[in-house]
Amino acid sequence: MGWLDDYKPAMAMVGLQFIYAGLALFTRVALVRGMSPRVYVVYRQAIATLVMAPIACFARRRNPGRISLGLKSFSLIFVASLVGVTANQNFYFEGLYLASSTAASATINLIPAITFVMATTVGMEKINIRSLRSIAKIMGTIFCVIGSISMALLKGPKLFINMTELLPSKSSMVTGGDHNYNWLLGCLSLFGSSCFWSFWVIMQVPISASVPDHIYSSTWMLFLAMLQAAMVTLVLEHEPEAWYLHSFVELGCCLFGGIGSAVTFFVQAWCISQRGPLFSAMFFPLCTVMTTVLAYMFLHEELYTGSLLGAFAVIIGLYVVLWGKAEDLQDHQIIKEESTSKLQHDEASGKIISSTVLDMEEPLLLS
Repeated sequence: MGWLDDYKPAMAMVGLQFIYAGLALFTRVALVRGMSPRVYVVYRQAIATLVMAPIACFARRRNPGRISLGLKSFSLIFVASLVGVTANQNFYFEGLYLASSTAASATINLIPAITFVMATTVGMEKINIRSLRSIAKIMGTIFCVIGSISMALLKGPKLFINMTELLPSKSSMVTGGDHNYNWLLGCLSLFGSSCFWSFWVIMQVPISASVPDHIYSSTWMLFLAMLQAAMVTLVLEHEPEAWYLHSFVELGCCLFGGIGSAVTFFVQAWCISQRGPLFSAMFFPLCTVMTTVLAYMFLHEELYTGSLLGAFAVIIGLYVVLWGKAEDLQDHQIIKEESTSKLQHDEASGKIISSTVLDMEEPLLLS
């Protein structure tokens, strides 16, 4: 069964992409039926919190000596939940409602590139113009940005016109008369969501240092995000009817979204622990392909040449960035092995090492 163990992370990540694609499609169905995106975020976070809380309590009981949250840790988690969960998901589902499932899944591929830009700005990533991998990361980021702009502005002719004209288009039901304006607004919302999520990735560095227990910190993050999303929804949604679930489809979407969030958290965390964040990020373009095909087949979403070319540009840019990051990982591994070997040699020789300065900074990718 050794070969099966080797392929378990890959099979798990493929399964995750099906879950992500299903989340995008089921959520769009609920939004098309009239469910408020903001109310959906509240219910989704509430269900995810209910799923995570017992697991976190059980883990704390098994290790009662773990450190509780301090003021600094709580502040970091509060900011991360406000930006990376509450703002991120409200922008994402608003964009999903106004644009399409395909655009939403394609925009996710921007996150590694945006994270790279943010990490470079705050000094967590180093740029060397003479380095091939640095040039690759810069060019990949440019490809991602150009692709996302093409998706939003350059539609082009429809693909598979005959088939889509025979079936009612869900996008026309959602956006009404001014389809182009809503599409642009939806793409901008999705881009904002990617920026918020990239900020959340950056925040994981100080949070992980302050709270090493990821299950505990994630449960707190989900709980705080639920309260924050509820406050935002109470301010923006003035009609009490917006909180009602009018069909089993909406109830099923909320349950699937909440449970799916908890499941994907565990599975992706395990995959990252086995193969690293680079391995995890490489599978997101597969979600884009799955969502595009399933949305065309079941939701009858229209496909445009410009949008499709833009999505391909985003995917190409993503893999160029990941190639540059892979070179970083190899260099870090070589440095780590050399430092370990030198340490063992010095200890064997009876030397005292006064100080060792190593740049072992982990690359920031979507986790």
